[in-house]
Amino acid sequence: MDKKIGNILIGLVAVLVLLSMSIFVVDQRQRAIVFQLGEVVGVKLEPGLYFKIPLMQNVRYFDARILTLESSEPERFITAEKKNVLVDSFIKWRIVDVSQYYISVGGDEVRAKTRLTQTVNASMREEFGKRTIHEVVSGERDKIMTVLREKADVDARKIGVEVLDVRLKRVDYPLEISESVYRRMDAERKRVANELRASGAAESEKIKADADKQREVILAEAYREAQKIKGQGDAKATAIYSAAFGRDPEFYSFYRSLDAYKQSFKNKSDVMVLDPSSSFFKYLKGTSRSNK
Repeated sequence: MDKKIGNILIGLVAVLVLLSMSIFVVDQRQRAIVFQLGEVVGVKLEPGLYFKIPLMQNVRYFDARILTLESSEPERFITAEKKNVLVDSFIKWRIVDVSQYYISVGGDEVRAKTRLTQTVNASMREEFGKRTIHEVVSGERDKIMTVLREKADVDARKIGVEVLDVRLKRVDYPLEISESVYRRMDAERKRVANELRASGAAESEKIKADADKQREVILAEAYREAQKIKGQGDAKATAIYSAAFGRDPEFYSFYRSLDAYKQSFKNKSDVMVLDPSSSFFKYLKGTSRSNK
């Protein structure tokens, strides 16, 4: 009885092992090819549970997701102007025909990437050779990427691959050209700066000249107005003096004489040589007589 149970257990284990060798699973991220003695006998495109013949058939899986092929180093291309540019790009691709992919590149992703890189680079040389640097950098960049994608996709279909996108991440000048462009840009900016400074200096001188002119005009008008007011004041003062002194001419003469004495004998060192009988001492004489 024990021997019989043991044989049953061994049989069950063998069945389980055989069953596990007969079952394989394909998930939604994969595609699978079933081989029998090295030949393709089936392609599994949908996710699910599948069966195979143990020991005679084997399964190989392929990634069905969108893959990215990015250049490790910028590639050098020549434009229509015979100028070198460095281009950094990447490719979005995926396997759409597993059988063709296996037949064309043996299912080797490295070989597929090499084929895509060569195709895109050849198209890029052709497209860049038709265009100027300005068109490559900004003017027709989107158009170039569209053409590259279309051409690369046509060739990629031959190996069971679809090219979804080709992008130019960066288009730069080589180092030696970049330095030359920078120096030219620097010289141009300095020229513009000097022109702006010269224009500003000329405008400044113009404003200063106009301000000086206005200042002179204002001062002249102010001086004229001051002289006018002063003349009016002197005329009014003279009229007042005349009216005041006209009432008593003798007092006016006396006042004028006192003012003359004041100015004549202002300093002790002043010396005058006059005849004592001169009319200049008229009021001094009168003062002396009255004192006596």
